[in-house]
Amino acid sequence: MAAAVGRICGARLLKNYGLVAPQVCQLSTNTQGWTRNRKLLLSTLGVIGGGAGALLFALEQSVQASGTEAHPYHQPWSHSGWFQSLDHASVRRGYEVYKQVCKACHSLQYIAFRNLVNVTHTEDEAKAEAAEVMIRDGPDDEGNYFDRPGKLSDYFPSPYPNENAARAANNGAYPPDLSLICSARKGGEDYIFALLTGYTEPPAGVPLREGQSYNPYFPGGAISMAQALFDDAAEYSDGTPATSSQMAKDVATFLRWCSEPELDDRRLMTIKAIGIFSTLAAIVYYYKRHKWSTIKSRKLAYKPVSKK
Repeated sequence: MAAAVGRICGARLLKNYGLVAPQVCQLSTNTQGWTRNRKLLLSTLGVIGGGAGALLFALEQSVQASGTEAHPYHQPWSHSGWFQSLDHASVRRGYEVYKQVCKACHSLQYIAFRNLVNVTHTEDEAKAEAAEVMIRDGPDDEGNYFDRPGKLSDYFPSPYPNENAARAANNGAYPPDLSLICSARKGGEDYIFALLTGYTEPPAGVPLREGQSYNPYFPGGAISMAQALFDDAAEYSDGTPATSSQMAKDVATFLRWCSEPELDDRRLMTIKAIGIFSTLAAIVYYYKRHKWSTIKSRKLAYKPVSKK
């Protein structure tokens, strides 16, 4: 090998022709090779970028603070942690609150009855829940539409046939669909819980139209939805006392599950992925140390042949 290196050097293949060094200097990230103007330009861009980011953050905080609505407190939800799952008993109770209280006005158009299986209900219980509602289906062979009992593949029906009918029944206000409400509102389930338990008398000087109520957590304070949760407004199948705060907590948990039905599966997959990749990282690190240990500890010695 030493003889081959000598032949290469003798052939002047490794000679510096004055082109390699400037190119390496331009591509190097070492700041010693930068000119004064280049350092000044990059420093200026860094300061401007950092200042712009800080300004945007400050403006966002100021806009949030300038709103008239109150900000909901963070509640100690059982699913707040990265590796914590939903309380399925609470999800089932929340479904019962939705069925007995919220279903009269709000829809769940992106949730099917099959989504309840092995989450809040068994398959037979979910089939029984679906069979309680009548689904508009058709046309049949004669071109007529008909009503039939629901199936697991059916989605939760809307309480109103269209938006105009919903507005007419609620003094012009349109009850929003609750399928993605936790993801659509800032604060998620904290906002839902605060809104459902935050009804109070309007302060002096705040006018309300007929049919409106005052809720400090709703933007503007005036909300067309009247207070819906009172003590014993619903009945739990497991015997839990149906206080207003308990029902608000359960229905907020249920709506969090509606927004992310795959939440538990995703977190379980995260735990599995961390375990698998940690094991692979340890194996790769050990293999790298084993493979390169002999190469890094190798010594090359040149012993010239004596010309005798």
